[in-house]
Amino acid sequence: MLLSSLARLIRRQDIWGILLCVPLLVGCSKSTTASIKAVCSSLTSPCLQGKANVLMSTNRGAITLEVDGDAAPVTAGNFVDLVKRGVYNGTVFHRVVKEPVSFVVQGGDPASKDPKTLKTNYGKGSFIDPASAQARFIPFEVKLKTDDQPRYGKLITNPRELLQLQLTHKKGALAMARSPAPDSASAQFYIALRPLPELDGRYAVFGRVIKGLEVVDAIQQGDRIFKASLLMAK
Repeated sequence: MLLSSLARLIRRQDIWGILLCVPLLVGCSKSTTASIKAVCSSLTSPCLQGKANVLMSTNRGAITLEVDGDAAPVTAGNFVDLVKRGVYNGTVFHRVVKEPVSFVVQGGDPASKDPKTLKTNYGKGSFIDPASAQARFIPFEVKLKTDDQPRYGKLITNPRELLQLQLTHKKGALAMARSPAPDSASAQFYIALRPLPELDGRYAVFGRVIKGLEVVDAIQQGDRIFKASLLMAK
């Protein structure tokens, strides 16, 4: 699986893109659809209907995010819920890749707000739901323009389907970070520093930066989120 994924990536991307993205690759299979109502009813996190804006204040300045509950109700709902809970307040941008080419700014690890957490352990944490004392994970979610509802649990690799993605990795795209398992996203997120089509269909995009892209560009590894707050729902 990994070798075939790499072969497809080599045909599509330059060598620097490969070097940056190899650690993110996982095995892929055909996507499936599922009822939004059924998926949402099975989760401990709420789904989001419509769109919402989130203000993220950092030591570099303010970033305004639009999260899209129409295209990604599960992923957007999880993010908004964590914002409301204050999970992101005080967390660190623990992974910033700008060399040899711009890639992503990644943060949101709840463990990074604890001064006792070693920096070497940043990026390994998940949101622990206080109601269950268990880590909360959400299913991989992606929506095609040709579908009435998102697809869950399986990655998209069909080139024709990739062209129909509702949300893609444009510069400023907001997406969920995860481990190799597709359904392992929890709290950590990243913002694309340039278009990253090599990640389309493999990671769940659920929003975008609508103000403060220059702040995102200025973020350095170790910078901190002071506060994330919900501005409005549309």
